[in-house]
Amino acid sequence: MDKLYRIGPASQLLGVSPSTLRRWERIGKIKSHRTEGGHRLYRLSQFNNSKSKHAARDRKTIAYARVSSHDQKADLDRQKKVLEMYCASHGWKFELVTDLGSGMNYYKKGLKKLLNAILEGDVGRLVLTHKDRLLRFGAELVFALCEAREVEVVIINAGSETKFEEELAKDVLEIITVFSARLYGGRSRKNQKLLDGMKSVIDDVAGT
Repeated sequence: MDKLYRIGPASQLLGVSPSTLRRWERIGKIKSHRTEGGHRLYRLSQFNNSKSKHAARDRKTIAYARVSSHDQKADLDRQKKVLEMYCASHGWKFELVTDLGSGMNYYKKGLKKLLNAILEGDVGRLVLTHKDRLLRFGAELVFALCEAREVEVVIINAGSETKFEEELAKDVLEIITVFSARLYGGRSRKNQKLLDGMKSVIDDVAGT
């Protein structure tokens, strides 16, 4: 007999979230039976090898690009072109997600959108130009989440970026700016002296 499963066990067997099953049902991709108490029950015959027949089609490729500041717009455009050409060369239909913000900022709009889509089971592949475009530190945690959700991670250039030191210095400056302002006050001479010193270091790095 074709066993009926409640939404919790069904989502675990399929490797997607309960909200994804509800969404698939809402748009008519799957059907459920209801108990007298109103609980959803799913027949696994709707699914192929414990995966939704629609899952492969729904699990999209996301290409993610990021720069730290507005003056890096040219680099963002370069990343986008590289991602577009790479995905097109492999015949992948993809969604491009971009961010403007520090690699140490975990609350960027694009990053949050990406993580939510992975958690929802909507992503099958993540494409990056470099690992550090995702996060400066902590990218491995996102990759672990991708592995748990069976998301393929493609890093086009696995080597170091040419401007790694410069961007890292800018990220460190951002952290020092926040803590220095709290310690000395945003307009104090000590605060400004510290920031001027850090900017000088960044200019030296950029010139090498």
